[in-house]
Amino acid sequence: MDFYTELLKLIDEQEKWRSNCLNMIASENITSPAVAKAFSSDFEYRYAEGLLKGKDAKGFQQFERFYQGTKYIDRAEAIAIKLCEEIFNAEHANVVPISGVVANLTAFYALAKYGDKISTLSIPAGGHISHTQVSAAGIIGLKEIDYVFDEHEMNIDVDASRKMLLKEKPKIMMLGGSIMLFPHPVKELRETADEIGAAIVYDAAHVLGLIAGGKFQKPLEEGADVLTSSTHKTMPGPQGGVVMCKEKFAKKIDDAAFPGLTSNHHLHHVVAFAVALAEMKKFGRQYAEQIVKNSKALAQALHEYGFNVLCEHKGFTESHQVVVDVSKIGGGKKVAEAFEEANIIINKNLMPWDDVDHPEKPSGIRIGVQELTHVGMKESEMKEVAKFMKQVAIDGKDPKKVRESVVELKKNFMDVKFCF
Repeated sequence: MDFYTELLKLIDEQEKWRSNCLNMIASENITSPAVAKAFSSDFEYRYAEGLLKGKDAKGFQQFERFYQGTKYIDRAEAIAIKLCEEIFNAEHANVVPISGVVANLTAFYALAKYGDKISTLSIPAGGHISHTQVSAAGIIGLKEIDYVFDEHEMNIDVDASRKMLLKEKPKIMMLGGSIMLFPHPVKELRETADEIGAAIVYDAAHVLGLIAGGKFQKPLEEGADVLTSSTHKTMPGPQGGVVMCKEKFAKKIDDAAFPGLTSNHHLHHVVAFAVALAEMKKFGRQYAEQIVKNSKALAQALHEYGFNVLCEHKGFTESHQVVVDVSKIGGGKKVAEAFEEANIIINKNLMPWDDVDHPEKPSGIRIGVQELTHVGMKESEMKEVAKFMKQVAIDGKDPKKVRESVVELKKNFMDVKFCF
């Protein structure tokens, strides 16, 4: 078998198919041509292991490298760090982690030791798997304790959770998650963290682009000690990770990142992330504002069509995400698979009331609008998208027939906006 030819064909088929889809996975995005160029540059092949050694008079990070040939990546990485610190009002930034999970591991490794406790959301309540014992937190021996979660508000129950925290005294209080409709209570839990000697780590993976655009919350200003994130969800960069923190944690974070957890840190990701940050500095507010407008418009339209969209009483969402309980129309798996036949790509998702031991039977679906926003869709298109979803999930229309309408809509939105 000619695997080479088959692989080239798979690449072509993937690009053709997904360019004709409504790509609404909440953890995905596409990059601009400028970011893509940076990502596929010569930096992809190079190494620049080394240590951070302080800033110059203009505030740019300096490096002590163990390799030669790094004079250009030194400047690019310094720009990435400075942009992070400016955009997110961070005292210190580290762009070494190569994924969001590695960013979380970096924070865990720096701030806790084996056997310490970490407070987090359960997976059905929206916690990311890396926050739990089955993944990154468990790898370094952290013991997971769950916040009390208010299913009606889709957020942490602050008063009930405060009582739990005072009793359990975790070393790390983790905020942020995979389902994140509304800002998390950083300010409200800061005093409790101080009382028990815990560090607040805020996982901004899903909402980093919204934070950059000033449309969500400001975790570091509100009291988070460390902000971890991936760089490719609402933040339209390459896949990778970043950690930002207060200055007092800088050395521990830097040492955990390198040499603790990463050797070479994928230089093409660093320079591409820097380009994405520069784009967000210029276009981020418009982009983030449109994302929130689109998510609210989609949620409202779905609600009017008869879908059980969560949190109607709160305007459904303040992020890029819309969460729908589809348990009465087949469940998350059935609906997500039917949507895929129609070229509508979303994911099935556990709801807070679902059994985590049976992830194959989720009640809900999670929808993200950031990629559709990135290619220029606005509120009117969100209403069309909601109509397509109704035709498939509620009306029982043949998904292949709906697919024709999806492709017709998508062909007018092929170019990336809000970018250089």
